[in-house]
Amino acid sequence: MSDYANAAAALIKATRGREDALGLRDETSRSRFLLHKHPTAKVIVFFHGFTASPEQFVPIGEAFFQAGYNVLIPLLPGHGQAGDWSDDNPPPLPITPLLYQDFGQNWLEKAQSLGDRVLLGGLSGGSTLAAWLALEHPQQVDRGLLFAPYLSGTNAFVDWVVERMNVYFEWKSEPGVVSFGYKGFQMPALRTFLAMGQEVLDRAKVQPTAPLLLVSSASDRAVDSAEHQALFQSALKLQPQCWYHCFDRTLAIGHNMMTRAEGNERADLPIAIAKAYAESDLTWKEVTTLSDRLQQGETLEAIAAQLNLSQRLPSDRSALLTALQLIAQTPEELKPHRDEG
Repeated sequence: MSDYANAAAALIKATRGREDALGLRDETSRSRFLLHKHPTAKVIVFFHGFTASPEQFVPIGEAFFQAGYNVLIPLLPGHGQAGDWSDDNPPPLPITPLLYQDFGQNWLEKAQSLGDRVLLGGLSGGSTLAAWLALEHPQQVDRGLLFAPYLSGTNAFVDWVVERMNVYFEWKSEPGVVSFGYKGFQMPALRTFLAMGQEVLDRAKVQPTAPLLLVSSASDRAVDSAEHQALFQSALKLQPQCWYHCFDRTLAIGHNMMTRAEGNERADLPIAIAKAYAESDLTWKEVTTLSDRLQQGETLEAIAAQLNLSQRLPSDRSALLTALQLIAQTPEELKPHRDEG
């Protein structure tokens, strides 16, 4: 216990010291630590989105903390720093994947001192980093929770701009919607994640990954859900415990889906499906079978008993039922056939 307490205290002190030296723009930029007084069975590390801040993962982080997890939400390299950033003076974001990859591996190692099993999650670029780590360290990553990973843009022209142009870009926010982090960036900084995303897509075709949950939204105008489906289908061939869901367009869930402050009035839905997945070892075939039969009017407990799955269902039945209702909307081409695992 004292070793755990010392490790946790040292991690918090070192992180705060580094961030104090950086001169952060505000308190929302600080890394967050939601830690119990003892090691936990599971630890989860959440990587926030490109140009955003750890504040983005506080709601889901608190939900996992209440479920008994130790939770780390680190500030990504180059992010969160105070400054008069503009086209002439862009924020100091990395322009090479290696800096993010070293950072991610460092936090994976830190998390291992705080519990038995480590899960990784992220949004957008942070999700791309989590996917890369799940491929690089499949034995050390228990689960990957990938929300709208940035693998490519929504059309070829946007990708061409990211790949070729060194322009400065500013985000456009809807009225009344919070935008955590920097308001703009130079394109080479985003190009870094495009390169990492392509590596993830290529590697998933030929090597097994840690189990992955991929979450998309049909209303997302920033990333390509077709690429999410392609990653899911590649990963599933070698890892049967992968799940996928794409939120229906009627829910109007945009790219920044983790918080109500950023515009997602149904921020409870990403949390529910993430909790159901994190607490389950069900395969995609098993979970889609449960979902389909639930839609036919059978009860969850009866289906699980008949399929000998009762002991493997997560304890949070409410989160599981929400996840199964969402998965019921999955297109048939993404569901396994009867003779598939």
